[in-house]
Amino acid sequence: MTLRLEVGEGEGGARLDAFLGAVPEVGSRAQAARLVEEGRVRVDGQKRIKRHTVAAGEVVEVELDEEIDIGDPAAGEGVPYDVAWEDEHLLVVDKPAGVVTHPAPGHPAGTLSQALALRGASGGEAWRPGIVHRLDRDTSGLLVVAKSDAVHRSLQELIRARDMKREYLALVDGRPGSRTGTIDAPIGRDRRDRTRHSTRTDQPRDARTHFEIEEELPRTTLLRVRLETGRTHQIRVHLSAIDHPVVGDALYGGGAAGKRLAATRQFLHSGSLMFGHPITGEILACESKLPVDLRPIFHAAAREPAPVGPDRS
Repeated sequence: MTLRLEVGEGEGGARLDAFLGAVPEVGSRAQAARLVEEGRVRVDGQKRIKRHTVAAGEVVEVELDEEIDIGDPAAGEGVPYDVAWEDEHLLVVDKPAGVVTHPAPGHPAGTLSQALALRGASGGEAWRPGIVHRLDRDTSGLLVVAKSDAVHRSLQELIRARDMKREYLALVDGRPGSRTGTIDAPIGRDRRDRTRHSTRTDQPRDARTHFEIEEELPRTTLLRVRLETGRTHQIRVHLSAIDHPVVGDALYGGGAAGKRLAATRQFLHSGSLMFGHPITGEILACESKLPVDLRPIFHAAAREPAPVGPDRS
């Protein structure tokens, strides 16, 4: 697989291996150096050494490993998860925070997909069998997993056709100006920091997020959020873009609120999935309660004193 990257306006001046090491698909500076030394990196069509200084506007092409090895099936033993629904075609799992969905550079073992391979998950890429959509490591909750190629394709089509309803609970800093809203803003890699995604990007992809207020607290708001599209970090990026970052999400501006409430991770939970079963046609509706680790954060937020001064929205 070839990864094509354009050096952003704020990224010029970095060493080539440092620039690539910040790209999630590469995983680390050491991995980047290996790819450069193996001749698998070109800058504007030319091979360069790892000490090459990249300039804004240059195009860097990287030949990545064709696939990530899922490794020994035993690598999935002991990975925690609950099953919300299951039959011979698919299952809906409830992922705890802290579990990586599938193998990636820096996370070769102990992932959810490896654990689910032991349970019959199948379909799609060999290195993440059955995985139809993913949750960030520190996001908890529901995701659907296939047990065959045919079901995997059908579930992906449901998502593409926006026929799978996915709702999340998010505690955000402040209060949105309206009880409901839609954030319609394309998302892509941040121009200045490739570990982040942003609405300020040179590679925009269509993204829409809908929200409604579930409960108003003194300094925070519990939102019910529905994805129309499913871009990387979409909810986190969109809520940050309207100045209401997810509590505990330090990457996107929620770190201060998280520290105030002693949050140990971002307050984002995939609480509801509803879709038509691709084989039987049955409407499946699965719910996941707010996990134990988020409840103290919510209670602390409910006890906060109300702000003094201008409206906090």
